[in-house]
Amino acid sequence: MFKIFNLYIPAKMTLELLVDVAISILAFGLATWTVYLLTPGSHDFSYWVRQGSYPLVIYTGLSALLYTALGVYRIDAENSLRDLLGRTSVAFAFAFFPVYWFTLMFTEAGSSFRVLAFAYLYQMGFLILFRYILLRQSALSGMTRRILIVGNGREAQSLSRQVQERHGASYTIVGFYPTESGEQAQVQLNGDVFDGTTPLEQVVLEMRVDEIIIAVREQRGGVLPIRQLLEARILGTPVHNLPTFYERLKGEVPLESMKASWLIYGGGFTQGYIRALAKRLFDLFSACILLLTLWPIMLLAALAIKIEDRGPVFFQQERVGLFGKTFHCMKFRSMRTDAEKDGVARWASTNDNRITRVGAFMRKTRIDELPQLINVLRGEMSMVGPRPERPTFVDMLERDIPFYAIRHSVKPGVTGWAQVRYAYGASVEDSRRKLQFDLYYVKNNSVFLDFFILFETVRVVIFGEGAR
Repeated sequence: MFKIFNLYIPAKMTLELLVDVAISILAFGLATWTVYLLTPGSHDFSYWVRQGSYPLVIYTGLSALLYTALGVYRIDAENSLRDLLGRTSVAFAFAFFPVYWFTLMFTEAGSSFRVLAFAYLYQMGFLILFRYILLRQSALSGMTRRILIVGNGREAQSLSRQVQERHGASYTIVGFYPTESGEQAQVQLNGDVFDGTTPLEQVVLEMRVDEIIIAVREQRGGVLPIRQLLEARILGTPVHNLPTFYERLKGEVPLESMKASWLIYGGGFTQGYIRALAKRLFDLFSACILLLTLWPIMLLAALAIKIEDRGPVFFQQERVGLFGKTFHCMKFRSMRTDAEKDGVARWASTNDNRITRVGAFMRKTRIDELPQLINVLRGEMSMVGPRPERPTFVDMLERDIPFYAIRHSVKPGVTGWAQVRYAYGASVEDSRRKLQFDLYYVKNNSVFLDFFILFETVRVVIFGEGAR
């Protein structure tokens, strides 16, 4: 795994992306060859190659972008053939008309359609053969990193379970090295527990350990084998604490194992004038493009709201923004006008009877959020950032959740890392989990990460993930 512009890129994802690019090129090339053979009296094949070079570039580039946007390379994506083929088919459907138009510039309409039809068939076949069978069974198995967990308590148990359930293709747990803490015992661990009298560096060498993860909550009082950890580190084996490893593994910062010292002495949290200027220019450009592109949809949404119950189209609600300052967040009204007639603030729940029929559709497709582009132009919000909460909820969450106020050190966003990584938050526990993603964003925010989150938002909108 490596880091580009504060975004962790798994080696597995990189290999899959390169294989998919090669598959796209091969599929389009074979499709062109097939149509050439089936077209009597056509030009020689070199002519077809020259004419098809531009459509090939468009086809390959769009496929890679759409695969990324639709979550094909997500670390925690469902690892099944059905999910892979479903998402790649949706990507092909979005890429069809742009590529068809480019292909049509150089070939006849019938030939253009046949090239894309054969390209789809070849691509699905190659995805099954190379991507799902050969790559999954051989190449990826050789890319797993072998990790040794120092600790044998609840933190070690939780880490082991999460790695084995969701990240087994990237990591292999060789075992657990016990510590001196009494509370570490009496926990059922799924793996080998090494003898604590065996030197740690010996275990590292014999088990070919690539990384050591410290999974111990309380590390004071001689609990950790510091000298042995130092010797292993000098031998070249990286040693990470839980927050650092989880940050890389899951794109979140776990609250239960995080300490203020890690925030103070660790990297990240880069703000500054240049970063603020780049983000503001990014916000203005993307908000203007979206408003110019989506205004017909916004107009239809406004008409639908008026036709359904003749109430107000827009709904403005006080939210907490940068540095805790409040502002009025704009949305299309998706609930009845008397949704909170008693004045009590409530989170939306599943099948909430306050939501109108038009509102349910807008929430599912995130159309109700589009007026917030106005807040972006005003400078009250950013395109990407933590979602703004209501003051009532913020007061409650700041009392119940440590480090919650950190999310207010950046502007709230129309979309965010927590929105593309976790479902709708409707409880204190949900807010606690979403804060872990928000902390990751605040710590690692960059324009590149903002672009990546916007790509991920496409998947959330298309598949209606996490909406209520």
